[in-house]
Amino acid sequence: MSAEVRETQVAVIGAGPGGYGAGFMAADLGLHVTMIDLEPNPGGTCLYRGCIPSKALLHVAKVITDAKEAEAFGITFPPPALDLDKMRATVDKVVRQLTGGLGQLCKARKIEYIQARANFLDSNTLRLIYNSGKEEHLRYEKAILATGSRPTVLEQFLIDSPRVMNSTSALEMPDIPGSMLVIGGGYIGLELGTVYATLGTRVTVAEAGPALLPGADPDMVQPVAQRMGRLLHDILLKTTVVEMKEADDGIEVRFEGEGLERPVQVFDKVLISIGRKPNSSGIGLKSTKVEVDDKGFVVVDEQRHTADPPIYAIGDLVGNPMLAHKATHEGRVAAEVIAGHKAAFKPKAIPAVVFTDPEIAWCGLTEAEAAAQGREVRVAKFPWTASGRATTLQRNEGLTKILADPETDLVLGVGICGESAGELISEGALAIEMGALASDVELTIHPHPTLGETIMESAEIIFGSSTHLYRKRKEKAGTIDD
Repeated sequence: MSAEVRETQVAVIGAGPGGYGAGFMAADLGLHVTMIDLEPNPGGTCLYRGCIPSKALLHVAKVITDAKEAEAFGITFPPPALDLDKMRATVDKVVRQLTGGLGQLCKARKIEYIQARANFLDSNTLRLIYNSGKEEHLRYEKAILATGSRPTVLEQFLIDSPRVMNSTSALEMPDIPGSMLVIGGGYIGLELGTVYATLGTRVTVAEAGPALLPGADPDMVQPVAQRMGRLLHDILLKTTVVEMKEADDGIEVRFEGEGLERPVQVFDKVLISIGRKPNSSGIGLKSTKVEVDDKGFVVVDEQRHTADPPIYAIGDLVGNPMLAHKATHEGRVAAEVIAGHKAAFKPKAIPAVVFTDPEIAWCGLTEAEAAAQGREVRVAKFPWTASGRATTLQRNEGLTKILADPETDLVLGVGICGESAGELISEGALAIEMGALASDVELTIHPHPTLGETIMESAEIIFGSSTHLYRKRKEKAGTIDD
């Protein structure tokens, strides 16, 4: 019996922030959209198993930390009593609320949402496989591929044990183990490590590189590393895991690295957090003309065209940075192009945020990138020890910096480490996108006392005129004495 054949103008495969962003924009532009995903509502990994549940748990960690640090103001709380069932239920409620809202937005836009698995039969046809086993075919004029990414696994260390977790299973919070090893000192590992450590787990982080958060500028990482050093049980840098095996009392791990005092240790749980890889396999791309590079990323141009004219691709699937907001903007570009509008994905700045404590956020050019390019930049840094607002919060370990062109003072990059850095970085992204000069930021009146005014004072430092930090002014505009 032949499969039933459906038809649509735009098929969106994957309903994460990139997919539903694309689908919503296409529908708003008057196109008939069919969205396909395995979940009952849109949301994708970000809402179901990533950004949203992790930030809910990080909020729990922050509440506990704030309560402890209130002692500085003479306020003492008893140790927290943890109700894991209620904690999980609240996180689930947040997820249901957001994904359910997205489902209502689909209906409001008259988007056909199909809960099924999709793979390509050819360049204009998808096979839809439902959980019941039923199969249908979907013919489309255009398709937007938004299948996202998944955690990278260490094949040599695959152990069929609930003691070995990835980021998805760690967010399920089955219990609070006595000890846990986090393999990988990137943002996912440190965010989850923060949650578990705050809840009482002795967390050890093993990072193969020389520093935590590879890719971020060292001055941005330093306050986080210092605070992590107090929060975590141990941080092992330049250290690799060479063997893991299940023991009676946990997972036995053997390390190799510099200056290891205990090369073999046993942990109640192990979290493998060494990055993510694109979901480009198992979806039938060989039945199309879509090209994939040696890392599994789908090759696209500025309009998110693939090598197969009817098919577009967005999000984690097409390369770094693997960020939800980047995927959403790519999806909107693809939808506009399909609708016949002139559009291209050419951002000058994509903000990145690490939700550790303190947070780190940056956009545009970093000092490391400038050095790698051999590009001369002017860097101005405003330490939060000079911020009245940060001091009132007892959180003046932070730092705000601006990178500017030495000739034109054009803002090239902004970096922030500190409380609420993720909320502050958008001003930097806007400045870069609008081609603002450091003087534009300097002359913009910021409210006092706020953390946001550290951005203004960073710009003032470029001209040697910061109100709350003295730097000797030089004659040539835009230069300062270090």
